[in-house]
Amino acid sequence: MKHLIDPTDLSLSEIDEILELAERIISDRPKYSEVCKGKKLATLFFEPSTRTRLSFEAAMLELGGSVLGFSSANSSSAAKGESVADTARTVEKYADIIAMRHPKEGAPLVASMNVKIPVINAGDGGHNHPTQTLTDLLTIRETKHRLDNLTVGFCGDLKFGRTVHSLIKQLSLYENTKFILISPKELQIPDYIKEELIKKNIPFEEVEQMEDVISQLDILYMTRVQRERFFNEADYIRLKDSYILTLDKLTTAKDDLKILHPLPRVNEISVEVDSDPRAVYFDQAEYGKFVRMALIMKLLDLDK
Repeated sequence: MKHLIDPTDLSLSEIDEILELAERIISDRPKYSEVCKGKKLATLFFEPSTRTRLSFEAAMLELGGSVLGFSSANSSSAAKGESVADTARTVEKYADIIAMRHPKEGAPLVASMNVKIPVINAGDGGHNHPTQTLTDLLTIRETKHRLDNLTVGFCGDLKFGRTVHSLIKQLSLYENTKFILISPKELQIPDYIKEELIKKNIPFEEVEQMEDVISQLDILYMTRVQRERFFNEADYIRLKDSYILTLDKLTTAKDDLKILHPLPRVNEISVEVDSDPRAVYFDQAEYGKFVRMALIMKLLDLDK
């Protein structure tokens, strides 16, 4: 049984297959409108989500399947103390595939070890968010027409940002990729990721000022400072406005720069940037639906 818990669960060829299938879906959506007829997706979301949960549900509905699940732990038996394993075992009796988001790292892995249907990690704590990574890869591929030979800047909360951690892992598989990591010292990328980059001889640099490096970037991946990952409210307040992207800061950027953001945005990107053709973060949200359609088909062995 194939699950998607960690971005490294997929080989480079499998990633390419999913992205290519997503592109075929984009070009001919009616063709795939009944592929999952009779199949059910369970969305088990133990913490809040808008884009991820709704894009999973929209993906399954557009494939002709149906959806069941819950959108918070309080509306499930977790509020009564039920374990993740028991929840998964129960839901397995009602659904063909599970998408799970959980605040505790490793929870979707526990679910996958206790069921015989595919489990997709829709985000676990500050750990991994593999379907967001697939979304990001499809967005880059569709807007830059390549996934290699890129200088990619990550800006903001690089310590707790699971989307950043996952995307760095995957982009590291492509040739001639360079990373520029823009953050305050308190929110720098974890050491284990830096150690992996060094081990693989992948170039990266850490800076504190966006303006110093923005002219070098092919991709700028903005992130919010996540209040829910902080134990100390004072630290969050002190760091939350560390980086705000404005049109002024884009004056030296390349004309073909692409600005991504996993959303939700708080105030790290000024709304004036939304009308700039380099801003693709709302398109990115739509690409998330198509890539999840492709992933569901692949895990249910319907991609042939």
